Amino acid sequence: MIRTPLRPLARILDARAKGQNPDAIERENLRVRHEQMRDQSRGRAEGRLLILGAVFLMAFGTVGARMGTLSASTPEEPRTAYTGSSILAQRADITDRNGNILATNLATHSLYAQPPFMIEKERAARKLVEIFPDLDEKRLIKDFTGKRKFLWIKKKISPEQMQQVHDLGEPGLMFGPREMRLYPNGSLAAHVLGGTSFGREGVHSAEVIGVAGVEKAFDSFLRDPANGGEPLRLSLDLTVQAATRRILYGGMKLMNAKGATSIMMDVHTGEVISVVSLPDFDPNDRPRPLTTGDQSDSPLFNRAVQGVYELGSTFKIFAVAQAMEQGLITPDTMIDTQGPLRWGKFRINDFHNYGPQLSATDVIVKSSNIGTARLAQQIGAEDQRTFLTKLGLLEPTALEMVEAPSIKPLLPPNWSELSAMTISYGHGLSASPMHLAAAYSTIVNGGYKVEPTLLAGGRPRGERVISEETSAAARDMLRQVVVRGTASFGEVEGYHVGGKTGTADKPKPNGGYYEDKVIATFASVFPAHDPRYVLIVTLDEPVETSGTEPRRTAGWTAVPVAAEIIRRTAPLLGLRPEIEPRPVYELTRVNN
Repeated sequence: MIRTPLRPLARILDARAKGQNPDAIERENLRVRHEQMRDQSRGRAEGRLLILGAVFLMAFGTVGARMGTLSASTPEEPRTAYTGSSILAQRADITDRNGNILATNLATHSLYAQPPFMIEKERAARKLVEIFPDLDEKRLIKDFTGKRKFLWIKKKISPEQMQQVHDLGEPGLMFGPREMRLYPNGSLAAHVLGGTSFGREGVHSAEVIGVAGVEKAFDSFLRDPANGGEPLRLSLDLTVQAATRRILYGGMKLMNAKGATSIMMDVHTGEVISVVSLPDFDPNDRPRPLTTGDQSDSPLFNRAVQGVYELGSTFKIFAVAQAMEQGLITPDTMIDTQGPLRWGKFRINDFHNYGPQLSATDVIVKSSNIGTARLAQQIGAEDQRTFLTKLGLLEPTALEMVEAPSIKPLLPPNWSELSAMTISYGHGLSASPMHLAAAYSTIVNGGYKVEPTLLAGGRPRGERVISEETSAAARDMLRQVVVRGTASFGEVEGYHVGGKTGTADKPKPNGGYYEDKVIATFASVFPAHDPRYVLIVTLDEPVETSGTEPRRTAGWTAVPVAAEIIRRTAPLLGLRPEIEPRPVYELTRVNN
């Protein structure tokens, strides 16, 4: 900006020459400068007022437009805005195959304290202990009177407890909404469902996450909002599960067993209709895992999936079926059962002396260790291993439980000829009852491999393992075991049960076997002529004491329990009692 001098030299000299007062020139220039400054200030002020007016016009226009939009919209509750990721609490239901609820959600509240807002802290602590006896009064007083500004008191409380706390009138005790997992059937199917816990937690919500069973295996599905709350539908049948658990529990107590498990499976689809492991627990109040001792003593231990046992003579049908499939024998082939069978320094004996020979069918009916061991010698260790692999007995099961993939069968370090001989009658290889159920389904369903599943609808049929002829012969052998063999207590009128018993000495933790402790198993199928279901019942350390001598074999312990389960559950499954069809060669033509 160019400023004009107040006393320009040329004008001063000119004024003096004319006799004028030079100071008048300065006063005039000063007046002109002030007028220019005033005009500039006025112009700036007018511009600012114009801008401010435009701003106010836009603001009032925006507010007016928003008010018009709100007046024309549907009323709704305002939502609180906050930073951070949201906690997704909603979790889908779990149902059985018929839509009955196994796990659902329940709206409840949590209880927390903000000590700075509390008035009568000691009284509040005393009253809280009266409402919640598991709380420590001294600890509460210490927390309330200390420097803490926030503490959880109870993560889940009932409406009655909430009302009692509310009646205390203590402003520092506050409630937060919670969604908890509810299992309305208590301990029924506890090992399948597993349980849940809280993950991320806030005052107004908490994340419900699976910790075991299908709750953990399908955690992502159950928490995914994209599923629209669609329930997870399992293959279990709640009525069959309830009846089976009651009978198995009674059988476990009657047989003085330490534990028990049962599995019922559809032989064609692999659907698990019921699975029970005892002792069990209530997932609404899931116990803590054992930190010391034998984990199998914990009620959390799932014997059906996590328990791997030598399953004894139930394996014999696999050796006979493989020998028939390879064309080595027929059901009527006579097999040398003269004992003892010596292999090096080892001797293999039968429970009874069955004479010098038995037919292949009678090797199963009488349960001859020597007979199946001789068949294993003919088959060979490598072929035996291949066949058992096809049956799924050497790998973890594909069951949809978080515990299943980690449970591998225990195999011999060196699969020698001796190993093949002992494995043929169920010793030297440990597998779970779930493995056994799937393998038996494959043997009796026509020879197609079965993968167990907990999802309704089952799995697609697998590859053929044995022929229909071999499967039919195996079914007849299993039927004969019940009709005239070691499982005679397993007969259920109208349902034509077939099966195989297995009694294996229980191994000691540090090697060797107990002399008076066994694992008793009955692997059954019904109806034997047209199989629909396989039922496995395993008792841990059973002993039947109704006679003069204690009896531990499966024929006296596991078989009667399985028979009662079939008797009670077959009608629930829609199976009608029927007359067993007779073989064609037993029919006689009659001319009128």
